[in-house]
Amino acid sequence: MKAVGFEKVEIGRVKEYWDLRPCNIRHSTQLVGSREYFDEVEVRKYLVEPHIPRFAEFEKWRGKKVLEIGCGIGTDTINFARHGARVTSVDLSEKSLELARQRTVVYGVQDQVQFYRGNAEELSSLVPVEMYDLIYSFGVIHHTPHPERVLEQVRRYAQPGTTVKIMVYHRRSWKVLGILLGEGKGQFWKLNDLVAKNSEAQTRCPITYTYSRREGRELLERHGFSVREVAVEHIFPYRIRDYVQYRYVREFYFRWMPPGLFHALEKQLGWHLCLTAEV
Repeated sequence: MKAVGFEKVEIGRVKEYWDLRPCNIRHSTQLVGSREYFDEVEVRKYLVEPHIPRFAEFEKWRGKKVLEIGCGIGTDTINFARHGARVTSVDLSEKSLELARQRTVVYGVQDQVQFYRGNAEELSSLVPVEMYDLIYSFGVIHHTPHPERVLEQVRRYAQPGTTVKIMVYHRRSWKVLGILLGEGKGQFWKLNDLVAKNSEAQTRCPITYTYSRREGRELLERHGFSVREVAVEHIFPYRIRDYVQYRYVREFYFRWMPPGLFHALEKQLGWHLCLTAEV
């Protein structure tokens, strides 16, 4: 589904939004940029989103070339590099890249990672075109005015044998239902704008596209990729007022739920649509 009006949003607004508050920047109370800070950010991120390491398969890419579209402050970037990958990472936000660069130095992997700043819709004007073993983008292309253009660009860096792993947001999710019934008061005709406004920790994100399983698959297939796996993951179960204080208290309606049932619910109504494809 293409949200009405998003294709007209200026990319500068997206950059400004993420420069103001890079994703996960508040995942630690330690000194920003310190080893302790980055350690806590990683622990908190993967505690809440444990499916990310499974999806990324960091250890699989040792000695391989990884192109990351939208690295943010570099949590996944560092893990690819730690496991021996050679990583090229792109991000629109200069503030995010400052922290990601600093992170590589803190962990001593700066020689394994090359960073570029710019709009992924114009990727080939930023990054020399060469082939990669993995092209990875987690929670990024649904925030750009034209996700299709990013995939057109990505296709130029892929060859037979290249794996593509992309996460976009899932429309038929617990998160969207909560936004519709909560902030939206049932105003389904405003759903596109409601989701964009409330999709991230910092409100009023300029652009957020969402996709059904079928639409996610078709998005990749239209650009020459063969989708081999579609998985739905991630329901955020914690009370926000506690979570922002670094306490992990589940919402009352999730406390009684057995872990197996909760994970089954995630597989149906999760917020993360994880797509694995190849050329």
